[in-house]
Amino acid sequence: MRSTGLHDTLRRFCLGAFAAWHGTELPFAFEEHGTYGRPTLYEYRPLVRGFIEAHAGALRERDDVRQALEELRREPASRIYEDVYRSVLVPLLVRTAEGCGGFDWDDAAFERAYEELEESLYGDGHSYGAVAPLIGVSIGANEIDLGDGLRVRHAVAGELSAMWPESAGLLPRDFGREPDRLCLLELARPVELEVPDAPGELADAVTSMRLAMDAPVAAGPVLFERLDWRPYGIQPVLPIAATAPPGEPTRLDPFRASVAAKVRPLLGLADEDASLGDALDRWELSLFQGEPFRGEQLRHALDAALGNGEGLYAASMRAAALLGETAEERAQLASRFREPTADLVRRTLVSVLLHGDRRVLLRELDSALLGLRAGRERVAELRAS
Repeated sequence: MRSTGLHDTLRRFCLGAFAAWHGTELPFAFEEHGTYGRPTLYEYRPLVRGFIEAHAGALRERDDVRQALEELRREPASRIYEDVYRSVLVPLLVRTAEGCGGFDWDDAAFERAYEELEESLYGDGHSYGAVAPLIGVSIGANEIDLGDGLRVRHAVAGELSAMWPESAGLLPRDFGREPDRLCLLELARPVELEVPDAPGELADAVTSMRLAMDAPVAAGPVLFERLDWRPYGIQPVLPIAATAPPGEPTRLDPFRASVAAKVRPLLGLADEDASLGDALDRWELSLFQGEPFRGEQLRHALDAALGNGEGLYAASMRAAALLGETAEERAQLASRFREPTADLVRRTLVSVLLHGDRRVLLRELDSALLGLRAGRERVAELRAS
C-alpha cells in the first residue's frame, strides 16, 4: 500500500455510498448480442455501473466525497484526470460494487478495487485507449495495423456494453450484424500526463483510409475512451469522419492499410501548407455531394493541389505527369483531368502527400514536362513508391 491516508479516505467514501444505497434494488438489462453468421445471444445483467453513474451526482456534496477529492488532488499522479470524481472515485465505487454484487459491503472487494487503483495511479505511466465503431469496410484478418497505436480490428460481442452500458444506444444501425459493420477503429497508446486528441487522431485515420481506397468509411458517431482499462469518457467523433459517404463497402487489405499508414502522418503537412489543406478538404467534402457541386469541388481541389496559381489546365498537366507512366497514358489522363473524378483526385492527393513537399514536387513536375532528365527520374521514382 503506497498511501495509508488515501486508502482510508477512499474506503470511507465507498462505505458512505454503500450506506446511502443499501437495500436498493438494482435494475437489470436484457441485452441482445448479435454476431454475424451466428445465433443471437441474450443476457440478463444487473446495471451496477449504470445505476451508480446515474446517481453519483447526488453524492458530490457529502463530506466523505469532499475529503476524498482533496486527498486525491494532493497526489501528482491524479493530474492526468480532468474530472477526478468521475474518472477515479466513481470507477472505484463501481468496481467495488460489482465485486460485491450490489451494495452489501465486502472488504475483500474494496481491497481488490483499491489495489487496481493504486497500480494505475503509481505505475509507470498510464494505458490509454479509444475505440469507435467503424463502418463501410471489412477485414479478412483479426486486425489491421495503421501505425502509431492505431488499428482496425473485429469487435468482440459485448465488449462495449461491459465497460460502457449506455453504448447500446450510441452505435450505428445494424452494427455487429452486417459484414461491413463488424469492426472497431482503435487507438491504444501509453501516456504520461496528457491523453491524446482521440477525435482528431481517429478522424485522420478515417481520412487516410478514404484516401487509400474508394470506400464509404466512417467511424462513430461517438468514441469510447478508457484509461488504465477503466472508462474515461465518451466523445463525439468529428462530423466529417462520422458521416458515411455513398458507395459500396470494401475490404481493407494489408496493401491498402500500408498506404493509409504512410499517408496518415503526412496529413499534418496541411497545417503548414494552406493549399494542400484546401485540396484535401475539398476532395473529402466532394464525397458527400452530388453534381454539379461535386465536380466543382474536385476541380478546385486539383487546382489547389497542383495549379500553383496557374489554373486547372496547368494542374491537369502536372497531375497527368505525376500519375502517367507513358506518353500515351499521360495524354489520356490530361484529357480525363479536365473533368476530374473523385478517384483521380484521390490518387493525385496520395501521390502529393507521399512526396512530402508539394512545392518541390511542383518544380519537379514542371521539369519532367519540359523533358529535363532530373525531373523525369524524380517523378518516376515517386510513381514507383
